[in-house]
Amino acid sequence: MKGWPGEPEMEHDVLMADGEAAAAAGKPITDVIFDFGNVLIYWDPAAVMSPRYTQDTVERFLDNDISGFYDANDRMDGGATPEEGIAWMRETHGDQWADMLRYYIDNFEDSLTGVVPGMRVLVNDLKAAGIGVWGLSNWEKELFHYAEENCAILRQLDGKLVSGFVRLRKPHKEIYQAALNQFGIAAETSVFIDDKAMNIVGANKAGIRGIRFSDSRKLRDILIAQGVHIPGTQRVQ
Repeated sequence: MKGWPGEPEMEHDVLMADGEAAAAAGKPITDVIFDFGNVLIYWDPAAVMSPRYTQDTVERFLDNDISGFYDANDRMDGGATPEEGIAWMRETHGDQWADMLRYYIDNFEDSLTGVVPGMRVLVNDLKAAGIGVWGLSNWEKELFHYAEENCAILRQLDGKLVSGFVRLRKPHKEIYQAALNQFGIAAETSVFIDDKAMNIVGANKAGIRGIRFSDSRKLRDILIAQGVHIPGTQRVQ
């Protein structure tokens, strides 16, 4: 199985306010909380592996049922060290995949392939409109400096909470509550943006509306429709 295990079915680019978040429906948005990978910046583990491994091998490495790659990432995002993640993969899935994970970690910076188009300007537009912009991401703490040092968009945020440092991770309710507390913002006037459906479900359980991200223009349009006063996209005749 390629990709993160446990993903539920969910549309992209729709404001979700289920469960505890239903009470927030229609309330003004004062704060936007962003995931990082494939929302603000591109994360592509295949880009790390392609110089040394065949395409077929990379595809098998990124198949969680074969290698446990995403399970190992979950462990590291939750506070395990890279060495602990590699040791777990070696014990559960074999030396060949553990050695590949070692290579991936040693060359992790190559997985960060650029800013998602339109997101730098959207963050700036939100800040200019007086909207709080925050970050909440699952990330291994020893690798996070690559993102923070090389991706200026992360330094534009008003604050951020990274899972590996607090030993909590999405989609568990506790990390959303920790983020709200750290940022000093309210769940009912916030919206959370993530590319993974499971993390939108988690945000809803914490009382935060969520949008499963696919495109910066669609996200901009949704925020404007919810009353956020930022410039819209223009059509020139």
